[in-house]
Amino acid sequence: MSDIVLSKGIRSNLLSLIDTAGLRDQTQNRLSTGKRVNSALDNPGNFFSASQLNGRAADITNLLDGIGNAVQTLQAADNGITAIIKVVTNMQAIARQAQGSASTLARLNGLTPKDTSGTPTALTGSTLLTNAGFTVGKVLTLTTGTNRTTTLTIAAGTTVQDLMDAVNNNTASTGAAVGTGVALGTSAGADAKASLTPDGRLLFEAVGTQPLSITSDDTAAVLRNLGFDATNSSLPAGTINPTRTDISVQFGELRRQIDQLSKDAGYNGVNLLDGDTLQAMFNEKQTSSLTITGARLSTTKDLAIKPASNNLQTDKDINDALADLTFAMNKLRAQSSAFGSNLALVQIRQKFTQDLANTLKTGADNLTLADMNEEGANMLALQTRQQLSTQALSLANQADQGVLRLFG
Repeated sequence: MSDIVLSKGIRSNLLSLIDTAGLRDQTQNRLSTGKRVNSALDNPGNFFSASQLNGRAADITNLLDGIGNAVQTLQAADNGITAIIKVVTNMQAIARQAQGSASTLARLNGLTPKDTSGTPTALTGSTLLTNAGFTVGKVLTLTTGTNRTTTLTIAAGTTVQDLMDAVNNNTASTGAAVGTGVALGTSAGADAKASLTPDGRLLFEAVGTQPLSITSDDTAAVLRNLGFDATNSSLPAGTINPTRTDISVQFGELRRQIDQLSKDAGYNGVNLLDGDTLQAMFNEKQTSSLTITGARLSTTKDLAIKPASNNLQTDKDINDALADLTFAMNKLRAQSSAFGSNLALVQIRQKFTQDLANTLKTGADNLTLADMNEEGANMLALQTRQQLSTQALSLANQADQGVLRLFG
């Protein structure tokens, strides 16, 4: 079949109409997708650059889930610390309540001590016993019950702290000496506790219901200098204080609750209060991260809150418990501050990652998105051009029809 020959005018108008239809289809596609670059054929440079930006934005967005888990894990740890602080505060309150209920055990509360010149002098742990007039080689004996003694032989450098350590460390029934110059009695029985009062006086307290006395083979004047004269150097057996016993039970229960709170403060399998480690990843190449090391905030680990000794019957036991609670409170506050700093940093990186992902997506959109106002105007212009091309094609065809009428 031979080719059909069109006139120059018709062919020119037909080609224009085809071009207009193609541009109209392109504009319709842009209007429907919202993009001016839909494939590499539209603009290879912009298409591949936008694909790279969108890919990185997707990788960074995926990191947000892990960062969000890190935020929640830190918040769970902070909630646990907040609850534990409340429990420790309660324990401090009941310990002070026990202090308010006077001990009913035998207690030798020394008078104001004096030095060898007779000048009243508050004692400290480093005070030398020779300053009170003790002679080297003499012995100082604290007796609790029948033949239950702690005997300290005075040496040139023996201090008040050595005396207190000898008494406080005498926990065995019988046995070898505890410390230099210290000997034990030969009979099992209750021990004693030694401490200094806030105004620098020695305090000896029987642990159980036993009598208590302090003696020395040195002169009576020397023992008076230490704060113990004939009227306050011995006391009969005391009794157990039931109020302090009840409070020690409450103390033990609160201590157990701390351990439970520490174990229950995990999130998604990670517990920063039980020694776990958390790593938050901040970039898609895994070259930027934050490692958060947890703590073991239990009573037997970092908090170091010991059980209530001797049912809190002596003031020293209560003061030791309060010292443990103060240490634990300081530890909790320091750990809370550390976790708070880590949480703030993770939240900063979380916001940065969100903003960076949005920046990358915006950059990709700038390379590929179409201007809808411009494309709408283009569509309107193309529709008008199509109508004009159709009319021009009709006019060109009428010219050929005029030639045909010459043969009619």
